[in-house]
This record gives sequence, C-alpha cells and structure tokens, in this order.
Amino acid sequence: MKRSSAASPLRQRFIGELNLRGFSSRTIESYVGWVYDLARHQHRSPDQLRDEQLKNYLLHLHQERNLANNTIRVAVAALRSFYSLVQGRAVESLEQVLITPRMEMRRPEIYSVEEVQRLLSVGAVDVRARAFLATVYSAGLRLNEACHLRVKDLLVDRRQIRVEQGKGSKDRYTILADGLIPVLREYYRAYRPKGWLFANRHGQEEPILDVTGQRMYRRAVELAQLPHRGGIHSLRHSFATHLLESGVEITVLQRLLGHRSILSTARYLHLRSERLRQIKSPLDQALDPKPLRDEAPGNDAPTPR
Repeated sequence: MKRSSAASPLRQRFIGELNLRGFSSRTIESYVGWVYDLARHQHRSPDQLRDEQLKNYLLHLHQERNLANNTIRVAVAALRSFYSLVQGRAVESLEQVLITPRMEMRRPEIYSVEEVQRLLSVGAVDVRARAFLATVYSAGLRLNEACHLRVKDLLVDRRQIRVEQGKGSKDRYTILADGLIPVLREYYRAYRPKGWLFANRHGQEEPILDVTGQRMYRRAVELAQLPHRGGIHSLRHSFATHLLESGVEITVLQRLLGHRSILSTARYLHLRSERLRQIKSPLDQALDPKPLRDEAPGNDAPTPR
C-alpha cells in the first residue's frame, strides 16, 4: 500500500472506512502505517498477500524486530481492520491468522513526590518547561492532551481543566491544582498565550509538538539528576499513584484519567518501594514486648479485709 494518495485507492478506502466508524486521527494514522509497513516488508500490495505471508510478517515483528507484545497488538488490530473493512474478510477467519499476543502488564514507572518537586524546581529552569511539566503532572494528562490544551480549557473558578477530545475522542474534566495557578500566571505574563495554552514558538496558531514536550521533560530529568523512568508519561503514572496512596477512590481516579475500563486504572494499585518500607507486618505487632492493653491501676493491690 503506497502512501501517495494519488496512487493508493486502497489507502483512501481504508481511511474512509475508519472515519465512518469514528476512529481518531491518531489511530487512523497508526493503522495506515502498519498496513503500509506490511506491504513494504512483503514487497507487494496488501490485497495480494496470502495467509502464510501475514503470519510471517507477525513472526518478523516478534523475532527480528523484537517488538513488545503491546505494540504488536496494535499492528494486529490495524491489519484485522483493513482485511475486514476493505477486503470483506470474516473476523472469525482473521482471528486464526492474525493472532493477538498476550497483553504485557508492566508496572508503571513513577517518581516519588520529592523527586517530582526536584524535577520542577531544579530541572525545569525555563518558565515554559516548568508550566508545561507541572500541568502534565498536576492534572494527570497524556502528552498529546497537554499539548492541545487551550487557554479557555482552564476553568479557574471551578478548579478544573477541560480535556477536549482526549484518547477515544472523549471529553472529560480533571483537576486544576491550586499550586498550578501561580505557575501558569508566571508563564502567562512571559508568553501571553491566546488560543493554544502551549503554542509552537515558530507559529502561535499551532500547538506545541509532542516531541517538544518530550524534549523538555528529558532535559529537566537530566538537570535534576533524576533516574530515567521512561518518557513524560511517567508523570501521569506518578499522578495516579500518588492520588491512590493519598486515599482517592479508584473510581474517581478512573474518571480523572479518562479510562474506559476500571482495569486500566487498577494497574496503579501498587506501592512504591518507599511506601512499602513504611508498612509493618502484623508479626511485628504480635512480637511487640509492650502489652496490648494497659493493666487497670490497682489490680495488684491487696484485697481489703
């Protein structure tokens, strides 16, 4: 499947089918990219490939490119969509050929509250970087959601941030922290944003690029001399974990994060190593030399006659 729109009717038809079903632009771009990758690997149009060639492509992703199972799951979803929507193949038959690998449940990489404080105070030396990273952490935003915030999305009186068309094309509201307001005011005085809250420096009418936000985060981590724990998404992981540890209900956190399934939120039901060290085993209480309850005064006094 060539990427030139003038010479790829299959691509145009695939995009049209995905648009009709309400897929987001990012998902469409991803799905088209996987079908293109398949065609490039097999050196022929995807509508001319046999089942054995599809299986060989998945083996190539597993064995030669060593992609994670979760990444391959996206590729399988893309190819199934193409062959069912464009080629009219039955979903049941595709499930026997394009096999979905098991989902990998990895523990999210997080920072402690103290490390986040250091990241924002020592690492984010630029006003813009501090405002951007503080917004991501304090509201638990995805990178793309933070990049596409508008000034009007900050509902200061209600202490809420409106996330428009987040993942899954869903709108939601999350926290506008009291501590974020002075940070954003300092940023506003310096940059005077009008439409986009974090606009591209090369054009105020365009939002900041994802790669720019990621670059600000990595530079802040290096300046703060913190351990690298993945990309900027670790700030969203930290937000979720810190809220759960402070007693916020998991169903509330689900709404703040914009998760469709509670199972996605449940992955944060873990404890940081620092918190784990603070918890005592019940054995420590059982072996405590102190009495479990104080003796009543005067119990040992002689009974009067």
